[in-house]
Amino acid sequence: MANSNDNGPTNDKPGQQGGKKSRMPKVPGNMPGDSFWVNLATSVVLLLLLAGAYAYFIGAAKSTPATIPISQVAQDINTGKISSISVNGDDLDITYADKTEKTAKKETDIGLTQTLANYGVDKTQLDKITITIASQSGWAFWLNVLAPFAAPVLLIAFFVWYLSRQVKGAGMQAFSFGQSKPRLIDPNDANSRVTFKDVAGAKEAKEELLEVVDFLKNPKKFLDIGARIPKGILMMGAPGTGKTLLARAVAGEAGVPFFSISGSEFVEMFVGVGASRVRDLFLTAKKAAPAIIFVDEIDAVGRVRGTGVGGGNDEREQTLNQILVEMDGFEPNEKVIVMAATNRPDVLDPALLRPGRFDRRVTIDLPDRGDRLEILKIHSRKKPFAEDVNLEVVAERTPGFSGADLFSLMNEGAILAARENRKTVAQYDLIRSIEKVMLGPERKTHVLNKKEKEITAYHEAGHALVASVLPHTDPVHKISIISRGRAAGYTLKLPLEDKRMQSKKEFLDDIAMSLGGYIAEKTVFGDITTGPSNDLQVLTNLARNMVTRWGMSEKMGTIALEGEGGRALFGAGVEGAQYSQKVSADIDEEVKKIIDDAYEKAQNIINEHRKVLNAIANRLVEVETIERPEFEQLLIVHGIQPKRKEEIIETPVNVNF
Repeated sequence: MANSNDNGPTNDKPGQQGGKKSRMPKVPGNMPGDSFWVNLATSVVLLLLLAGAYAYFIGAAKSTPATIPISQVAQDINTGKISSISVNGDDLDITYADKTEKTAKKETDIGLTQTLANYGVDKTQLDKITITIASQSGWAFWLNVLAPFAAPVLLIAFFVWYLSRQVKGAGMQAFSFGQSKPRLIDPNDANSRVTFKDVAGAKEAKEELLEVVDFLKNPKKFLDIGARIPKGILMMGAPGTGKTLLARAVAGEAGVPFFSISGSEFVEMFVGVGASRVRDLFLTAKKAAPAIIFVDEIDAVGRVRGTGVGGGNDEREQTLNQILVEMDGFEPNEKVIVMAATNRPDVLDPALLRPGRFDRRVTIDLPDRGDRLEILKIHSRKKPFAEDVNLEVVAERTPGFSGADLFSLMNEGAILAARENRKTVAQYDLIRSIEKVMLGPERKTHVLNKKEKEITAYHEAGHALVASVLPHTDPVHKISIISRGRAAGYTLKLPLEDKRMQSKKEFLDDIAMSLGGYIAEKTVFGDITTGPSNDLQVLTNLARNMVTRWGMSEKMGTIALEGEGGRALFGAGVEGAQYSQKVSADIDEEVKKIIDDAYEKAQNIINEHRKVLNAIANRLVEVETIERPEFEQLLIVHGIQPKRKEEIIETPVNVNF
């Protein structure tokens, strides 16, 4: 893993927490009640729109031509002004010779001809007019009669139907609240299918999982000999090592349905919902057997019970109990395998790990150099590379990177090339993306003034000088005072040999090296800044772990007082008591002694090699970045032999800012 220490000056004010707190916008709830009110508002708006449209058309229908008395009609007929008359019941639609239209009312129960004769219309003039009689039983007539009554009734009926539909939908949501909604990956879908060929590295993990694939393909071979495949497989490893990808590869190799769900999806505010979803998930998987159930981040529901918080009716514990029951009830011939992933196996309940449940545990380590090279090749399949690209060099410079980190590295390299309007990715892009993934992007707008730049240069020179003189530290690979992330500068070190363990001497030298920047500032400027704040935190935690976890204190002896993450091993109760006050005081004393000894060691190196410190700092102020060859020449000129080896082999990268 990469260790990063914020040793460069930052913009933090005293007493201010580093970094800005992220402010996430509040997302409205998605409860059925919210949906009901939204639908109600929609219905009201729709009703108003329909009512408005109806009123508009009714008003348009009522905007008929001007109405004249029947006597005026008789007079206009005699003068020859009217060309045609349409009779619709007692209504007369009159069209004049100049194309104007008017209406009139004839006398009730009397024909039109008789009515006009009564008003003295000349029969000769009447014969010149076209008279048409409209059918009073047609659809237009009845529509005109019934529309004022039918339209409101239809609108109210539609409104009632729409609301009842929403209430019914809310009721169905209530009934489906306890159903699980796993994501199903179809093994026949070529676009989503993943096989072991798509997963580089993790050789030992693949071998363990090949047995699972063989069982899913040929279960009879195992059952005939009396063998039982493990019911549950727990994949453990650091974040980004490919646990989920390996689970999908098992499903892809076996060609079986893959049901994926997160552990947090079982947890709800209502007690019993999580257990119901577990039952539904396992029932769905049994119907599709042979199949794989994959629970990601199972520690969300699988934490140790009986911690004094929540009690027996706690929703999380109810969900865990149901998982335990479902797994213990599986039979081998059901061909349903449960796989889970976590990066916190130490917090899981013992009942979850006993034989019969998750009785096979697959540990996925960070990839070594060879695995990193294979992973880089996979992530570079669709990327056009320039001729100078050497993935072996990239693999050498990325010890401690996970598979996810390497994917991000290759992606950032392509982004850098595209940003500069180039069609291929060059080696320079990949080298820059390494530092971007580790430390963050360059802060080009964060320009240090002359004084801050000088302080940062001496700070990083102090780290590099102490690391080069002490015998148990890794050689310096690069020094820079270009701001990245929150750091004003950084010192990058790469190991000389492949190591899986670190010794007490190496830890002590690392603490002294971390103090190099602090001591350089104090020695040269007679003052200290907020720059070494992260350094002090890192070295204090390291010294405390040496005393409480690794038995590296002569006074405390061979005893582990704290577990992973600082959790107490003795006397850890609800109130958080860890150990006696005397033991706590002894721990503080030993931690301070380790740091004081390292401080004295680093102080002596700074005083003895002050000329080298000045030379490194001055060069940094001038060029801002010093690579390994130039740095080694500076050491040789001043009589310090650099640490060399023909090939840099991996171990975790140490970065000091």
